[in-house]
Amino acid sequence: MRSDLPGRPSLRAHALSVNATTLATTVAGPAFSVSTIEHCLSTLSAFRIDNVIIELDGPEIPSCDGSAKNFLDAHTKVGMIEQEEPRKYAYVNQTIYFGDSNKHAYITPYNGLRVTATIDFAHPKIGRQVMDIDINEQSFSRDIAGARTFGFMKDVEMMRSKGLALGGSMDNAIVLDEKEILNPNGLRYEDEFVRHKVLDALGDLVTLGMPLMGHVVLFKAGHDLMNRLVRKILETPSSYHLLELGSGVPEGPVAI
Repeated sequence: MRSDLPGRPSLRAHALSVNATTLATTVAGPAFSVSTIEHCLSTLSAFRIDNVIIELDGPEIPSCDGSAKNFLDAHTKVGMIEQEEPRKYAYVNQTIYFGDSNKHAYITPYNGLRVTATIDFAHPKIGRQVMDIDINEQSFSRDIAGARTFGFMKDVEMMRSKGLALGGSMDNAIVLDEKEILNPNGLRYEDEFVRHKVLDALGDLVTLGMPLMGHVVLFKAGHDLMNRLVRKILETPSSYHLLELGSGVPEGPVAI
C-alpha cells in the first residue's frame, strides 16, 4: 500500500505483477510500482506469514544494510497473530524446472521448505559456493537474514552514470573491485554471497501467492530465473496440490 498517493492504492506482490528483475525484483500495477521487494519478503517466506499489509511512502522498499536483518528485527518486535483460518500450502508433487545447463532452477517434492543454491563467480573472493539449508524461523534468523547483497564497483559506476543506484554504498552492500572486497569490516559469513542468494530466492518465492512446500534447487539463478520458475508453477497447477495446516500444527500435513 502506498500511503503517499491519493486513495492509498494497493498492489499484490505476485509473480504476474513483476515487471523488472534487473538487480532487484519490482512489482507494478496501474497506479504505482515498488522495487527491491525481495529482502523484506524473505522474512515473510521464512516465517510463513501469508496475510500482511506493507505500507510504504515511496516507490522502493528501503535497502537498509542490504540484508533482511532490519525487517527480521522489526517483525520480531511486533510479533504475529495466529488466525483461525488454516494456512494453505502449495505442496509440490512433481519436479518443476526452468532454465538450461548454464543457469537453472527447479523444485522437487519435499515435506518442508529446503533450498540448495550454487553460485559460481570468477572473482577470487567469491568463486564457487554452495549452500543447502532447511528453512525455518531459526535457520533463517541465524544463517540467512544477515547476509548482504553484493555488487562490483565497475557496475556501480556504470549505474551511477545513468542516474541509478545513487544511494548504494558499502553501508548497504558488499562492494568488490576486480580482486578484493572493499568493505573495511569484510564479510559477516565466509560464504555470505551464496547465503544472500538464498535470501533473494525466498523473497521471490513469496510472489507465488501462497507458502511453498518443496526443495528448491538453484544454479546461478537470479531474480529473472526465479520469476520464470514461479510463473511456471502457476501455469502448471498439476505440479502441486493444496495442503491445509491448522493452527494446531499436526504431525504431518493433511491433504484437501
